[in-house]
Amino acid sequence: MSIFNSRRTEHKAPSGAVASGTTVHFFIYSQSPSAALLIQRDAERETERIPMRRTANGFEADYCFARAGLYFYLFVLEDQSLVTRGDFGEGEISREYSNPVMFQQTVYEADYRPARDFAGGTIYQIFPDRFWVGDNGVQGSSMPERRFHTDPREMPEWRPNAQGKITNTDFFGGNLRGIEQRLEYLAGLGVSCIYLNPICEAHSNHRYDTADYRKVDPTLGTEEDFRSLCAAAHKRGIKVVLDGVFSHTGDDSVYFNRYGRYPSLGAYQSRQSPYFSWYRFSHFPDQYASWWGFDTLPEVNEEDEAFVRFICGKDGVIDYWISLGADGFRLDVADELPDRFIEQIRQAVKRAGQDKILIGEVWEDASNKVSYGARRRFLWGKELDSVMNYPFRTAILDYVRTADAMTFMSRVTEICENYPKPMLDQMMNMLSTHDTARAINTLLYGEAYRGWTREKQASIQIRDNDYLRGVELLKMAFALQFTLPGLPCIYYGDEIGMQGFGDPFCRGFMRWDAPDVNLAAAVHEISAFRAQNRDVLAHGRLETLRNDSGLVAYLRCSESGTVFAAVNRSEQIQSVGTPDGRTRVIAPWSYQLARL
Repeated sequence: MSIFNSRRTEHKAPSGAVASGTTVHFFIYSQSPSAALLIQRDAERETERIPMRRTANGFEADYCFARAGLYFYLFVLEDQSLVTRGDFGEGEISREYSNPVMFQQTVYEADYRPARDFAGGTIYQIFPDRFWVGDNGVQGSSMPERRFHTDPREMPEWRPNAQGKITNTDFFGGNLRGIEQRLEYLAGLGVSCIYLNPICEAHSNHRYDTADYRKVDPTLGTEEDFRSLCAAAHKRGIKVVLDGVFSHTGDDSVYFNRYGRYPSLGAYQSRQSPYFSWYRFSHFPDQYASWWGFDTLPEVNEEDEAFVRFICGKDGVIDYWISLGADGFRLDVADELPDRFIEQIRQAVKRAGQDKILIGEVWEDASNKVSYGARRRFLWGKELDSVMNYPFRTAILDYVRTADAMTFMSRVTEICENYPKPMLDQMMNMLSTHDTARAINTLLYGEAYRGWTREKQASIQIRDNDYLRGVELLKMAFALQFTLPGLPCIYYGDEIGMQGFGDPFCRGFMRWDAPDVNLAAAVHEISAFRAQNRDVLAHGRLETLRNDSGLVAYLRCSESGTVFAAVNRSEQIQSVGTPDGRTRVIAPWSYQLARL
């Protein structure tokens, strides 16, 4: 019998994150003469002590969390021993007074409303240059620094140039018209939202070095092409989310204009530039703050009124793209943006309606993230609707690689406990992104590639039995991704077995000519199951059935029904009982999905 387990309603009700103004009931099993609940609001140093009431089996207390924020709590018994947090949410007796491990309580604004119509859907991430070349062909070749591949099967350029620099100026010619022409493929895959990596004019193939916030990159097409893509997607029930890169611009941009490419007066050229206040110069003009020290990416001052107005103001950048059809933004490096700036971005996005979404790039647990010495307010209700769920990605891929079922479910449950339910239901759950190795590579090699040279990464192609093994592992990963809380996000090409380690190898052109039909069929089957059970998977709670001996089995439960999911990563046949009275048998290295 556990003294206390924050994940069980007999000990804490309601469980998980709560809205401000909610009273939470706490109960601990103990025969101690007395007990107290200690609660600390993260932003304050003082701890509130609440005496607990004696019951037949222990002690209970009620506490109203009046304000949004992050709180931590533990229990102290008569002999001054502490009930602190263990690895799996359970309470442990401790006498570590200097730095005890406290339980976390996330409290979000009571008036928070999530973006509408996203929950239960499926996202598909596209690196625009690498998806499909539309019938308007390659454009923008008048920019002499751009080199265009003639064979889509070629590997992206990874070698430094003669000057020893990696320029990222090789292009495959994928464009917006090409994406529109492949919408039927995406609809057939069950996609309800497309997330596009940056499409603004820039001078690299990844386009994170924005040159003009209000212009489509000419290689991708025109403003009308984007408007047409959004309209065509919306007719098929597919939303379009853009990448918002607001922490830095390119040095080769309208705003900085380091090389004089543009007719504008850039900040690099003159202190009289209308954009000068956007940047931080330590020695004008050649020394300035830049993103992670890359002088090609000068940082902007997100507290500068002129910059904020340009991005968030009426008829600003956000209004512009939403007016063309965008349904929201994913914020690049959200943890490097000030909280106040994110709030202003949210206000701008929501001016267009509650159905618009704001997703943040956060690699860690976003509920308790600390960056630049401050606790972040991402999930308190005034900033983000969703984040990229890297903790789920790590949990899924590690489990499928190692069969450690208990650690997997603990990681998943911790995020479910820490994240507000309205946000949890629309977390962006991916297996790969443009910043990671592709899922099949990670499943076979783990994170070891991060220490490899580019030469080694380029030289490895997964083949034969290794590849077949990777495909079976990937099917299990997809089954988990599509049935856990949140929105599964397919990184283009993962569904057909594309390979690649780190950037740029994970950014190859879509292999339309060589899909793995076996894997693709499984992904379509899993996606169809999700679509058929959207009423449950959109908001259903997660209940664990088993997480041992290499087997993970759980339920998603809602008023409209129950979904069963199981993955057996072990080498043995496993069985699990379900609430409908059946004993379900799961073969080794397989998954099973069912509506109960």
